[in-house]
Amino acid sequence: MPTDWKTLCAWATEEIEQTLAEMPAPLRDQAKNLPICFENSPNAALQATGIAADTLGLFTGAEFADAQNEVLPAQILLFIGNLWDFAGEDPEVFKTEVHTTFLHELGHFFSLDEDDLTSRGLE
Repeated sequence: MPTDWKTLCAWATEEIEQTLAEMPAPLRDQAKNLPICFENSPNAALQATGIAADTLGLFTGAEFADAQNEVLPAQILLFIGNLWDFAGEDPEVFKTEVHTTFLHELGHFFSLDEDDLTSRGLE
């Protein structure tokens, strides 16, 4: 199975695009404006702030409702290497985890807390 960075990013991008296409238009329009960055895993600076080394994704910045007051734009970080490891190097499980992690982090952008996300099956 291909496990190179380029392939994993292509699979993740495809999954995100499909997820966005399935969303209701008002949510999709807002979500498309949110940058999504791929990293292998949280870097030392993020880990120094308490982010676990095996974190799958991270939302940073202001929530949608507060975006007009923020200097830096919000973004989603997906940790592709961690997602691949978590998926047991299974491409279909990887894509499912990208989908779930993306929706989880997008939920934070839309002001959902961990309890809200868990109740929606996005833990």
